[in-house]
Amino acid sequence: MPLPLLWLGAAAVSALAIKELSDDRKKQQQRRIRYAKPQRLKDLARHEFPVAIYPSDLMSTEQAVKPEIGSLVCCGIGGLLDHTGIWVDDDTIIELDGEGLIKPISLARFTKERSGNQVFIACDSSAKPIACEYAAERAISQIYQYRDYHLIENNCHQFIWQCFSPNGEKITTFKSLNLKLAQKFDKTIYWDLLDA
Repeated sequence: MPLPLLWLGAAAVSALAIKELSDDRKKQQQRRIRYAKPQRLKDLARHEFPVAIYPSDLMSTEQAVKPEIGSLVCCGIGGLLDHTGIWVDDDTIIELDGEGLIKPISLARFTKERSGNQVFIACDSSAKPIACEYAAERAISQIYQYRDYHLIENNCHQFIWQCFSPNGEKITTFKSLNLKLAQKFDKTIYWDLLDA
């Protein structure tokens, strides 16, 4: 009989943690509204992280943003990972798929067969997309090429980073992609819902 009580306790702790994260997310949104201009990295306190809001299907994001050419977009995979791509026009995203093929896909196809049903877009504190037209051009120039895909060493995040910074160092995680982009654009990153 103690096992069900343990499960109930774990569920209660999990619910409390999710509520606390949701409250933190709301505070970040309120703080964001107070800034009249984009928040730069030098404006951050020592304890603040350059990514203010990560994408999440569990917690709501109030802001919905129209993408621009060269915007960085992402969706969730299995609740644990994120998949990234580059927005190149009205309904086309360039991605590196799990087989190593760089290809154009529609917005609907970007989330198909992935757990996340929402697409997020990297923005600054004033809800302007972090976008770069030459990153889109680099992605387009590589369409239908194959890469030696590896989940850690040569994944979608590495492909995206090379589009934004062709001579940049290798990265392996979504977090490191965010940090590099925050540094490159000197802006705090907020992941908002994509408004297509």
